[in-house]
Amino acid sequence: MSRQQDALFHRHKLNPILTAADWPYPANSVFNPGATMMPDGTTLLLCRVEDKRGLSHLCAARSANGVDGWQVAPHPTLPADPERFPEELGGIEDPRITHIPELGKYAVVYTAFTRDGPGVALALTEDFVRFERYGVIMPPEDKDAALLPHRIGGNWALIHRPVSAPRAHMWMSYSPDLRHWGSHKLMLEARRGGWWDANKIGLSPPPIETPQGWLVIYHGVRMTAGGGLYRLGLALFDLNVPERCLARGDEWIFGPEESYERHGDVGNVVFPCGYTIAPDGDTIRLYYGAADTSIALATGSIRAMLEWLEQFD
Repeated sequence: MSRQQDALFHRHKLNPILTAADWPYPANSVFNPGATMMPDGTTLLLCRVEDKRGLSHLCAARSANGVDGWQVAPHPTLPADPERFPEELGGIEDPRITHIPELGKYAVVYTAFTRDGPGVALALTEDFVRFERYGVIMPPEDKDAALLPHRIGGNWALIHRPVSAPRAHMWMSYSPDLRHWGSHKLMLEARRGGWWDANKIGLSPPPIETPQGWLVIYHGVRMTAGGGLYRLGLALFDLNVPERCLARGDEWIFGPEESYERHGDVGNVVFPCGYTIAPDGDTIRLYYGAADTSIALATGSIRAMLEWLEQFD
């Protein structure tokens, strides 16, 4: 990887910042957290916690500085509820959090693992204590989804990743009420051939709204003789027509290098579902799952990412 690429994100020296050993109840692994900054300035991670059956739920961890001193909830924050929501039979996974000012709530878009595979589910919350579940809003097989923070042309907008075997692309869909979705638009296509993002891509954390457009960090999966290799890339989309791609990087910008990223339940994976942005409006803290086993942190600059993308306009 080039020095230019390496400069975009820097791993924190305390990585991994959270592991199953930090949990107050038995867990196999903790990874792929959604993230948000709460009104009091604390960082909240809504972590995917996999139990020893292999099923996942979501659990909140809070930190005053977003790095250490995490206070982990003593019980699952958002457990699967297969009795009322049978589509959550196989657990719930990989949350993306978007604050929705119009509603005064946080939207948590997550994967519900149904009997027929992963689907996209939605819940709203004001406090990460009580949740209003909407159930599955995109049926299997679909995942890697997040809401935009405000309406586009009067409708809510959702990025998601349905699968059309053998390839999987990113799509944008629209809804007047968060329940009924349509106007489906292809947003970003997986490349073909030997590219790092050939055949299968998906949204990583929610898009970042900038004056230049929606800045999207996405993942690409390259299948190798040793299994899938998950890396991150960048693309930029029009603010008013968010399925229209303005720029897409050819190279990956962040991939598994450290031992905690290369070795675990699923090796060679870096998979961010959330970030926070510092008061300077530029510094980003990217929280990612490492090898489907632990949670790690990398910091970067929104300005630097946009400048890097300019070479691919």
